Amino acid sequence: MRSGRLGGGAVGGGTGHLPPALLERYVAGGAGLGADVVWTVEVHLEGCAGCRARLGRAVTRQSPETVALLERVEAGLGAGVARGPRMPARRRWLPRWLSGWARWWTTPALLPRVAMTVLVVLVAVGLDLADGVAGRLPSLVLLLAPVAPLLAVAAAWSRGSDPAYELVVASPRAGLDLVLRRTMLVVLVVIPLLVVAGWLVGVSPARWLLPCLAFTAGALALGEVVGLQRAAIGLALAWVTAVVGPSLATARPPVLLAAASLPGWAAATVVVAMVVVVRRDAYTELASGR
Repeated sequence: MRSGRLGGGAVGGGTGHLPPALLERYVAGGAGLGADVVWTVEVHLEGCAGCRARLGRAVTRQSPETVALLERVEAGLGAGVARGPRMPARRRWLPRWLSGWARWWTTPALLPRVAMTVLVVLVAVGLDLADGVAGRLPSLVLLLAPVAPLLAVAAAWSRGSDPAYELVVASPRAGLDLVLRRTMLVVLVVIPLLVVAGWLVGVSPARWLLPCLAFTAGALALGEVVGLQRAAIGLALAWVTAVVGPSLATARPPVLLAAASLPGWAAATVVVAMVVVVRRDAYTELASGR
């Protein structure tokens, strides 16, 4: 997260506020400031009323024309809003603090996809229990667990599924930080669900947890190149085609989910996580269509 890497002493100068020279350069257009510094300044301004007041005074001092333009726009908008029809007040279903939390941790499409994931897991549990006596097929819970989070992860950073995508992309905290927040929400819901499902059908989490983390990290890494939705859907389809389908056709559990393959999954998870960290700025540079 940019504010974590450049906050405190680097931006706050040890005082908890933006240094005057840095604030003046930011007001002047940020010439010579790196993109990470500019974003860190904006994140700091979100939560510091004192620095916002100093910012206003600096803008007034350096560009009185801008201040005059803003005042005219404010007056015009105020008059237009006063003359326009009033919308009925919407009932607030969530507390203010919770609605603010939800904006950063979810999208309108994320929760329905999590619900769909829950439904898919429940169906897999039902089919496993129905086949429990005969034991003719490998466990569907085991086969689907590695890619179960991907349906919801695909919506964590998607232009098509987030009506506020343009606003989110323009916010100071956009990028990998926001993607990780939303991915963590998915993982915190789906993995406990899979643990319970595995307990019901007799599948140990040790067999699918590392593959699940590897696929989730892989979607994040590949999403930095082709977009998260394409990456997640592509990986899920590849797993279903190459592993789930043949396993059901041959009635044999896949070698990739055997105990001997776990060191390989662990190594893959570490390598892919390192790629995500090294290319942490890539999400803010993706084309808007992705």
